[in-house]
Amino acid sequence: MDRLTGLDASFLALEKDGAHMHVGSVLIFDGPAPDYDAFVERIAGGLHLVPRYRQRLVFPPLARPLWVDDPHFNAGYHIRHTALPAPAGEEELKRLAGRVFSQQLDREKPLWEIWLVDSLADGRFALICKTHHALVDGISGVDILTVLFDVDPDAPGPASGPAWSPRPLPGRTELLSASVSERLLAPLGFARSVLAHPERAGSNAGRSLAGLAAMAAGAAGAPPSPLNVRIGPHRRFDWASADLALLKAVKNAFGGTINDVVLTVVTGALRAHLFRRGRDPEGLELKAMVPISVRADAARGALGNQVAAMYAPLPVGIEDPVERLRFIGVAMRDLKASGQAVGAQAITRLADAAAPTILNQAARLQSRQRFFNLTVTNVPGPQVPLYVLGRRLQAFYPKVPLVLNTALGVAVMSYAGRIFFGLLGDYDALADLDALAADFDAAIAELAALVDVPTARASVTA
Repeated sequence: MDRLTGLDASFLALEKDGAHMHVGSVLIFDGPAPDYDAFVERIAGGLHLVPRYRQRLVFPPLARPLWVDDPHFNAGYHIRHTALPAPAGEEELKRLAGRVFSQQLDREKPLWEIWLVDSLADGRFALICKTHHALVDGISGVDILTVLFDVDPDAPGPASGPAWSPRPLPGRTELLSASVSERLLAPLGFARSVLAHPERAGSNAGRSLAGLAAMAAGAAGAPPSPLNVRIGPHRRFDWASADLALLKAVKNAFGGTINDVVLTVVTGALRAHLFRRGRDPEGLELKAMVPISVRADAARGALGNQVAAMYAPLPVGIEDPVERLRFIGVAMRDLKASGQAVGAQAITRLADAAAPTILNQAARLQSRQRFFNLTVTNVPGPQVPLYVLGRRLQAFYPKVPLVLNTALGVAVMSYAGRIFFGLLGDYDALADLDALAADFDAAIAELAALVDVPTARASVTA
């Protein structure tokens, strides 16, 4: 029985009052949809490579949940088949994705779903994917997709593993024993790590304290905005995209990193959004919570979360896009030097020794947070084409969850030479999410006008 880490358990605690803690994506493929039974067989054939996808949670008393085999696992329950109403275009797909992302995953089952959407009017098809944040983070999720998908259109798929036989569910005595073990051993494990390397304890503690101080400074004082309202359970989903070459050209022309350019696009779009909402952004600096991976290369592809966070400024009050980019570049370099991520890691390590009641209280505090205005994730995805049953993956629009008083999440994924922006909004608070997606197109085009990239398209409807 594998126990959830403190960070993974906190994502379960955050899931209340309309906040759904699943990550996800809308994937659009060339060609007609595959036969449903063949598709189920293809996905089920690779599950031995990611056995967590056949496990569910059990909840011992006064301890963090455990992963156990689901004795009633049925791939057909998790892989669903649906179709779009006429005219079966992208708008209908976006509405369907919003409804799917509005539904909480069943905790009595393995925490994932894949919806096969049959078919778009232009001859393509789509997948809508959902996986609980307690199971997988955005970085490792990319690695899992490369296991489930093919890099060769003619590949036969992974060889089927041995026949699966679930281990019996733990009884009440086992769960009680696991609870006692966690409460006794978690603090000892923390102490053992210190005693094993006493020469590192002082320097590590110093870095952690400095990082916590930087994190506290960075997390203070996010300004009020139309994005920070009490959310409901319903969602809207929209998107934008651009050539990755365009963003690289902007980076090369004006300095910084690809992530700086991405945050500049987000800032430009939010500036237009505020004007449309009747808010003057002059002098305003919004704050984005930016998750970053702290996963070692040796652990890539492993399930569970190994992420920390930084709080990045979004200077929506700056009119000139180049000045915005340079402001963000300097701020992000300063944040990385400040050790905010080290402080976040320290909190994560402490969570592993905390009782579930403490995690629940911390989640309640987080749900009332005023630390940031929105979440922005940027995940470098595979730059080679991916296929499923010979159909090429054309577009990859990612989705990040919302916490209770944050009405917008922006997830960014690069794939096969393009960069995709997935926008998740609260249904009521962001009725104009389609206009915000157009603001992203405009912000991308604004940057495109500054560089000479003849082959780059500022934005495209996938």
